[in-house]
Amino acid sequence: MTFEPIWGSIIAWYLFLAGLGAGAFATSAFLGWRHPEATSMRKVGHVIAPVVVAVGLVLLMVDAEAGLHNPLRFFYLLSNFGSVMTWGVVFLSLFMVVAIAALVLDILKKNVPTWLDIVGVALAFAVAVYTGALLGVCNTFPLWNNALLPILFLVSAMSAGAASVLLVAVVKHADEFNRVGVLKKFHFCLPIIELVLVVSLLFITSFNSPAGFESVMNLVVGEYALPFWLGLVVIGLIMPTALETWLLFFTAKEFEESRKAHWISFVSDVGVLVGGFLLRLLIVAAAVPVTIVVPLL
Repeated sequence: MTFEPIWGSIIAWYLFLAGLGAGAFATSAFLGWRHPEATSMRKVGHVIAPVVVAVGLVLLMVDAEAGLHNPLRFFYLLSNFGSVMTWGVVFLSLFMVVAIAALVLDILKKNVPTWLDIVGVALAFAVAVYTGALLGVCNTFPLWNNALLPILFLVSAMSAGAASVLLVAVVKHADEFNRVGVLKKFHFCLPIIELVLVVSLLFITSFNSPAGFESVMNLVVGEYALPFWLGLVVIGLIMPTALETWLLFFTAKEFEESRKAHWISFVSDVGVLVGGFLLRLLIVAAAVPVTIVVPLL
């Protein structure tokens, strides 16, 4: 039986960009806590966060497949607080206010207060979790209706956000990039956690129902096997972990700060971003709904 997905690549971009922006802001706040000297990298996070979230919101408003033919309907969502999407709009709106405020303070060369960082990180976590919960409310799709999905999207969002900041820093602010060892080690752990969550999600889903099993088979041996194994698993998770393991734990300090090592980190962070997008695209595309058979009387 063939099935036409209810959502396409645009919603995957929206989920990815919302998570990426949330992760970038959280990374900026983390830098302020553990690496306050990395002021340029903090500004990078403050620029990325509102810009990519704004792009994602525009994509959501014009996505015909999501039913938003009229962009004004986006604002009408605020009238239904029983909807996950309504709470998502609230979280995203508040997050944008905080992210823009932090960016304006950076432009004015003023310090971002700690309380604003705390509020922003709380909202960033809410936005990242919401991107998974949005799919989870579709309880006829076993691959989406799983308690692990919001956690997976949260970890992936933090990983992608950190990768985006490090990616810009390795090109534009190499001196600061060399001094943020704690951030690099924290970021190194995230693809590993993400891989464990992906395996757990697929394992649980495969035993959930026939539709869940079919969804998992679509990913691992079916139509989406190549982008799943090569794009998500190898390029998005295993390659960054392998490269960062080598750089952080098996090379001399002098090499780690060399331009060659910087380009290796660049490739690693690009891989994380590719994997972050493919994760959402594949989960959106491969999901198969539960089929309800009504007997003829």
